[in-house]
Amino acid sequence: MAESNRDLTLVTTLFILLQLCRIVSCSTSTLITKNLTIRDGDSLISEGEIFELGFFSPKNSTLRYVGIWFKNIEPRTIVWVANRETPLSDHNGALKIADDGNLVVVNGQNNTVWSTNVHPKLNNNVAVLLETGDLVLYSDSDRDTKYWESFNNPTDTFLPGMRVRVNPSMGENRAFIPWKSESDPSPGRYLMGIDPFGAIEIVIWEGETRKWRSGPWNSAIFTGVPDMFRVTNYIHGFKLSSPPDPDGSVFFTYVPSNKDDLLRFRIRFDGIVEQLMWNRDARNWTSLQVKPSKECEKYNRCGNYSVCNDSKDFDSGKCSCIFGFEPAYRNQWNKGNFSGGCKRRVSLNCSQSLFAKKEDGFRVLKGMKVPDFGSVVSINNSETCKDVCLRDCSCNAYEVVPGIGCMIWTRDLVDMEHFEYGGNNVNIRLAASEIGGKKEIWIISFSIVGAFMLGLCCLCIWVLWKFRKNVKDIFCNKEDNALLDIRKNRDYSVKSLSSLNEVLVEDQVDTPDLPTFSFNSVASATGDFSEENKLGQGGFGTVYKGQFSGGREMAVKRLSGKSKQGLEEFKNEILLIAKLQHRNLVRLLGCCIENDEKILIYEYMPNNSLDRFLFDESKRMSLEWRKRWDIIGGIARGLLYLHRDSRLKIIHRDLKASNILLDKEMKPKISDFGMARIFNYRQDQANTIRVVGTYGYMAPEYAMEGMFSEKSDVYSFGVLILEIVSGSKNVSFRGSEHRSLIGYAWSLWSQGKTKELIDPTIKEVRDVNEAIRCIHVGMLCTQDSVIHRPNMGSVLLMLESQTSHLPRPRQPTFHSFLNFGEIVEGKEVATVNDITLTTVVGR
Repeated sequence: MAESNRDLTLVTTLFILLQLCRIVSCSTSTLITKNLTIRDGDSLISEGEIFELGFFSPKNSTLRYVGIWFKNIEPRTIVWVANRETPLSDHNGALKIADDGNLVVVNGQNNTVWSTNVHPKLNNNVAVLLETGDLVLYSDSDRDTKYWESFNNPTDTFLPGMRVRVNPSMGENRAFIPWKSESDPSPGRYLMGIDPFGAIEIVIWEGETRKWRSGPWNSAIFTGVPDMFRVTNYIHGFKLSSPPDPDGSVFFTYVPSNKDDLLRFRIRFDGIVEQLMWNRDARNWTSLQVKPSKECEKYNRCGNYSVCNDSKDFDSGKCSCIFGFEPAYRNQWNKGNFSGGCKRRVSLNCSQSLFAKKEDGFRVLKGMKVPDFGSVVSINNSETCKDVCLRDCSCNAYEVVPGIGCMIWTRDLVDMEHFEYGGNNVNIRLAASEIGGKKEIWIISFSIVGAFMLGLCCLCIWVLWKFRKNVKDIFCNKEDNALLDIRKNRDYSVKSLSSLNEVLVEDQVDTPDLPTFSFNSVASATGDFSEENKLGQGGFGTVYKGQFSGGREMAVKRLSGKSKQGLEEFKNEILLIAKLQHRNLVRLLGCCIENDEKILIYEYMPNNSLDRFLFDESKRMSLEWRKRWDIIGGIARGLLYLHRDSRLKIIHRDLKASNILLDKEMKPKISDFGMARIFNYRQDQANTIRVVGTYGYMAPEYAMEGMFSEKSDVYSFGVLILEIVSGSKNVSFRGSEHRSLIGYAWSLWSQGKTKELIDPTIKEVRDVNEAIRCIHVGMLCTQDSVIHRPNMGSVLLMLESQTSHLPRPRQPTFHSFLNFGEIVEGKEVATVNDITLTTVVGR
């Protein structure tokens, strides 16, 4: 009897184990076949276990849906829903391969409530959830042919790896439909997709009414989202496929800066689109972009022919008519109802006659989100975009948009927004009387010739007399005074540089009282600029050692006639350095301008610049780790002062080893502020068409798009850290498989071989550990995306606190000196690898 009971127990145990194995097998399936069904409670797992498919109920609902979500992320984040219009009321549903080869959702009575609804050629189909989150149906014997995939049938979420079709012949692609509410996955009232007509842009519709648009795509960003550069550039972010498919279709895709990041774009039930990234440390979704998030981002907020400006209050003129236009309904406008927009004050003449007494003209609006419904037109070599617009009587505006080409607007100008930073110009067509009219051609010709001759004469007189006199009045004093006693000697005088305020941003600083030296005293101090006193040669000119009255040694920077630093940049450096006081910034002692001479007088740095030690085999041995550590810390504190602690917020823009000077105690001092820019404290970024700096040190967004911020300096500082720790130049890896020191550092770090980057002269264990931490910080500073780089306050904390946790850096993909090749100074436009920059200056 006991033996019989033992056998029964064994059989029961084996049966239970078999059932458990079957359940576990189903719940961890990697594909669906005709013989393997996903039932409610089971799930399908993607390769890499990033995504999971199964049955779920939304918040506050008992209805059951089949969906895909991120595995191991709470709360559950749904990215796709199958039966969103036909939910199940119980837990008896299943997802399976039907007899006709389709993937179907069935209820407890085996009735189909959802199907892929395709016509497979073969019947041995399988469904697989890919690591991208794409659910694919194909033949088990021919997996190259996809019969159906969820990425081509999305709900409310766009994931990296998706391809969104763009084809004007097929019309608007309204691919994404949000949930009806937070707890109801059925289709909501909004749609999001691509408008392929004219210049491509993303649009959110409510029915047939536009609620928001991104602005045209310029091959790098959507121009109506100028801050998009923070999370994208030419290397990663949105891309448009090439060449087109046989039917003429191209596809938008998204390339993340780090393939390990979990990213998603979602249109919410309230018509708001978000870009979100999973923060592994905080265990939550971080919002990178939200649109529309401001009043002016709402579609055509101010009506036709009007501009919305979010920097103003509605009560004080957030909406304003374009110049030459007036409110169409004045009473409503005054009451704050701007929907009626504006109308022309004077009708267009639309004359094409060269000898007409009046011809329409144009007035430029700057920093704009270009109007909707623009057309991209081709122009030949004999005409301009302006000519095309003037030739068309229905043309209301034109602009040559970088990355797009000639655009004209023949419909009403709608959805215009003014940006504080970024944006494009728009040339608005106006009647001649609105802009002063246009005279007959012979009068114009006579006026031009007369004005040219008069201007030439004035220029000659000004150059010969006024310029020399004014410069002397601004900078120099005929009475030379002493360096140590102004009243007794005649080397220099103190004079306020009040007229230099014009080169500053408004009136952010007071004009300094800066000593001005006579040219004779400077020439005497440097031995007539002798070779013996020459300290160095650069793109700006030459630096000499000078000994002035009282034996005071100073450094004399004499700018050459061919210097890249013009008079404005020269004045800029004078005002910036004179107002900054920090032990890690070089001190400006005076200046001199006489005739064509531009000279700056600095405190003398007996150990010259950092690059002289760092990249010289014989001198680098003297840079033991403690000195390198102090140099890194000193530069960091100097930058933090510039960005945060000084009364000016200053972006240096040309931080590199040769601009770090070393005093007699090897303490670092940041120098060369000729390219620096002043920000107000509410300003985060700016842009320029004149990109200046040094290849290998320039941040991606600055080198490629002219956008700069304090994070641009952080990037340069990161390069400096890696150079100081390794003793190697960033550009020395050019042509190698790593392409840069940054790439080499990443390669070693990702393989756990970071020590190999450290200069072999650094041997102490404590020193090596500090050096490894510096390398880690350097890689964080040189990440491609602005949003991922720390600010200088965080950098200094990372360096000084050995206990603080350092986040994982992202793999670098950008190398400024490779992407742009050799760009010769003086060229107006340089184009390399289909990237065009205007007035690029390499130093």
